[in-house]
Amino acid sequence: MREIQGIIGYKFKNKSLIRTAMTHSSYANENKSSGVKSYERLEFLGDAILGFITGEFLFRNRQNAEGDLTRMRAALVCEPNLARIAEKLGLGRFILLGKGEEQSRGRERQSILADVLEAIIGAIYIDGGIENASSFINRYILSDAEDLNVNMSGDFKTELQELVQRNRSNTLSYRLVEERGPDHRKSFKVQALINDEPVGDGWGRSKKEAEQEAAGNALKHLRKDAKT
Repeated sequence: MREIQGIIGYKFKNKSLIRTAMTHSSYANENKSSGVKSYERLEFLGDAILGFITGEFLFRNRQNAEGDLTRMRAALVCEPNLARIAEKLGLGRFILLGKGEEQSRGRERQSILADVLEAIIGAIYIDGGIENASSFINRYILSDAEDLNVNMSGDFKTELQELVQRNRSNTLSYRLVEERGPDHRKSFKVQALINDEPVGDGWGRSKKEAEQEAAGNALKHLRKDAKT
């Protein structure tokens, strides 16, 4: 617990909150007799707080229209981005998983990593209030706003389409390649393809969100190739 608190930059008064934030439902189900709870309720709360703080940040710092702000917020709070941040912080090794999830490499699964990050936000809010939760969000999530290029339109699909159409012989398409999770919490993996060749992958809680992430990754790939 001490190491996690050092990583996230927040010291909990109620240590049970951070333990709950790191507990997957599979572990909780296998240890019912101990009374341990999963992070699902904290994740629900953290998701709402993250959406609010991110919306306020964009409202105060961007002069775009409502539709653009919505896309910007989606780019910042989407599952792939949250999972990337959780992975960067090294949170995966601290997650309490059941045996099945452990064997299926649940520590690397984007949906679990993103959920844990949101659960931590919820735990910080319960323990230390909105100011501490906002500080965490600004430090680890909103600080990436410029890197994600969300100060632009936030619509990566449109940007990629315009780039591809500079050569009229090129075609852009998207292909669903994988689905994970139960019906009420599905995650989708989509590939962006130029002339039927994959140029970027993306995960999301909807196919549209996954397509945006795939388009964003494709743009990064194409810009990197252009520089080299």
